[in-house]
Order: sequence, then C-alpha cells, then structure tokens
Amino acid sequence: MTGAAGLPQTAGSIAAAYRSGTVTPVEVAEEALARIAARDGEVNAFSHFDAASVRADAAASSERWREGEPRGPLDGVPVTVKENMHRAGIPANGGTAGSDPVVPDADSPIVARLLEAGAVIVGSTTMPDWGMLSSGVSSLHGITRSPIDPTLTVGGSSSGAGAAAAAGFAVINMGTDIGGSVRFPAAWLGLAALKPSAGRIPIDTPYLGRAAGPIARTVDDLGAAMAVVSRPDVRDYTALPAADIAWNELEVDPAGLRIALHLDAGAGTAVDPVIRSAVVAAADRFAAAGAEIVELPGFVDDGALDDVDTFWRVRFWRTFSELGPERQRRVLPYIVEWVSKGAEVTGTRVLEAYDAIGELRRRTVLATAPFDAVLSPVAPMLAFPAEWPMPWGHDVGGMAHIAFTMPYNMSGQPASSINAGFAPDGRAIALQVAGPRFADHRVLALTAWWERARPASAVPEFP
Repeated sequence: MTGAAGLPQTAGSIAAAYRSGTVTPVEVAEEALARIAARDGEVNAFSHFDAASVRADAAASSERWREGEPRGPLDGVPVTVKENMHRAGIPANGGTAGSDPVVPDADSPIVARLLEAGAVIVGSTTMPDWGMLSSGVSSLHGITRSPIDPTLTVGGSSSGAGAAAAAGFAVINMGTDIGGSVRFPAAWLGLAALKPSAGRIPIDTPYLGRAAGPIARTVDDLGAAMAVVSRPDVRDYTALPAADIAWNELEVDPAGLRIALHLDAGAGTAVDPVIRSAVVAAADRFAAAGAEIVELPGFVDDGALDDVDTFWRVRFWRTFSELGPERQRRVLPYIVEWVSKGAEVTGTRVLEAYDAIGELRRRTVLATAPFDAVLSPVAPMLAFPAEWPMPWGHDVGGMAHIAFTMPYNMSGQPASSINAGFAPDGRAIALQVAGPRFADHRVLALTAWWERARPASAVPEFP
C-alpha cells in the first residue's frame, strides 16, 4: 500500500489506525481493490481474484475491530499468496496450462496461519510454469509485468507476489523460493524479501531447497509476516520447532560484527559492474558503522550449477512425462525444451547430481561459517525484458544467474534481498544479506539496518 489516498502504508501503521478507529479494514480493502482495478490489466498479478470475497473478509475484520476483538496485528491487513499455496476450494495450476487444476479441500499452512490471524487475502498470485523460470512468463497466465516499468520483467518465480507488492495491491505477499524466487522479484523491483532458514515457514510440500518467504516494501512488514507464518505445522515434516523470535524488534548495531563481502560467486554469469559497485558501497557503510569486512572468495563452480540444473530437469521431466500429449502441448515451449533434456539422464547421473548438491551444501556452510553475515549481489544482472523467460532471452540455458542465491537454498541458510541503489537507467540493484542457519532474526535485523542507513539515492519510489 502506498497511502496515496491518505491511508496507512505498513502492517504496523494499519493496525495502529484500526486500533484508534481512524481507518477501517473496509477502507483499506477498497483502496487495494481500486488499485487492482486500475492497474492489474497491465500488471497481471493474479491467478485468482474475487473482489466480493475480499470485501466480505474486510467487513468481518472491521466488525472484529469495532468489537475490540481483533485476531492479531494482521487482522484486516491485505495480503496475497502465491498460487502454489493452496486455498481450500480454489483451483491452482502451478502456473502452467498443461496441468489439471488442483482443487484442494484444505488450506495450506501459510494460508491457514494468515486466515487465523485475520489477514484479508486479496488473491492468489501468478507464477511461471511449475515455478521454474526467473520471470513472469507463464503458459497459463501470460506475462506478469513490472508495475514500475511494464517493459521489464517482474522476476520470478514469485512473479505475481512481487508485482502485487510493487503495485500496492497488498502489504505482505507470500512467495516460494528454491533458487532465488522471492529474492529475484524483490531485487528487480526494489522491494524487500526474506528466504528464511529451511523449515522456518512450514509448507505442505517440502522439497530439497524449497522455502517460503514474504515480499514487501519494508523490512518491518517482512517481520510482521514472519511473526504469523513461521508457526509450526505438523503437515511439514521438515518444520522447525516453535521459537520465541522478536520479529518486531529489528534493532542491531553492526559494530564488531565480522561480515563477508562476496563479489565473485566463482561460477555463472559475471556480475554487472554497476551492481558490484552498489554492493561494495553498501559494505562500506557497514564498515563505517564498525563492522569488520572480509572479502569472501567464490565457493561455487559451474559444475555445481550444472548438477542442480540437471537434477531439476529430471524432476520436472517426470512431471511433464505424466501429462497426456494434449496437455504437454500446452506447456510453455521453453519449459518443454528445458525438461526434455532430462529425459535421457541415467539414474547414476541423477545420484551424482544429488550428491553434488550435498557437496554444495557443505561448501556453503563451511565458507560462510566464520562470519556473522555475508553481503553479496542477489542477481548478477539487471532486470531484463518482460517477454524473456530467463535473463538471457529465449535460448534454453542452465542456471548461470543463481550462483549467489541458490547455495543458501541448498544449505538451508536465511538470505534476504533489499534495494541498494539504481543503475543509470533507473533499474533497481539489490543487496543480499545471508547468515548462518537459524540466524533469521539477525539477517532480518541487518537488512533493516541497511534499510535505515542506505543513502536517499538507494530508496525506491513506487507507483
């Protein structure tokens, strides 16, 4: 929310306004609906949107606040959830026209926690086919575009979540991330995002490297989301036990911390010089605040990126091969070509790739263990055209752009994205803050510190 109509902008300020009675959930919902009506035809953020249900939920929240019985600080706050976060009775297609829609009979853990907290779910957001692109290109939904510059990618695979945050359709927008999928939309849209430690946010379909995390305009809103969605759920057998984390207390002093500066991943696409400069400038601010900055050499190689790519191709070749011929023809051609290279991979090669992922996890943990945090780019390149499935266009490549993000998925370590500046042409540049596993609060607090300490020239403006 941007407050263009004079309404509060963040989860905290919205709750305070509800508490004082100066604003109601109905008013906030109507502002969100007006923004959606004005902009979503161009942005294309939603896979499912029902204005009537939004109004009904907002009215129920307004009644709870009138009676002095809100369910919590997110009661009446507009949120969105990615299409793969199932909502009871609402069809979900995984972003592809090739699959039969799943109509779940129960809410997924994240959706359940949000509803228990009284949040108003504005809609389910788009994703590319099976979430395996770093863009908003989908065979089912078409193209989801940046609300800041519709010619540019919104990022992916939590494409609609990023679009909804940047457009002001909702305050908190939940996505999933297996190699950068909440951090890339945040990076290319100037937003904030957190991929938490593995298991911190329960999901009902755990998978190697997969995590869920919030995207928002402010770090405080990430904390507000984490306070609700990080509660344990027995349906996720990887879920962490309950933890008493002060998600709303994000003050930290970098003085005395040992922080790594990671500018060369050791593999993948070379970092754009303008991105490198912005990350170095951010590290300089941490140093000026008393942190010890130590350059961290690359610990990923191109073989590791290829192994992960091979493993994913085989994983989704299996999904693709289970479709009938008619449905296979509906899948995005880029994805068809990508998964087809997994058809002839031997079982031995799959196990080699799986073992290599374990080795990558070991390397990531050991390389970063001596540090309180690691600063790096999120993406090595700036936002690319909206029509491109991947940063290099329509040619089917590997995963050369995820060398800074994907290792933290495989190691289960928390990592955030926060805007760090802009290229001369105005495209956003992001800083990644990563930390040891379970150090989610520290990572978020350091991200909040940068949000406050960054120069005015690095502060994004949203439409």
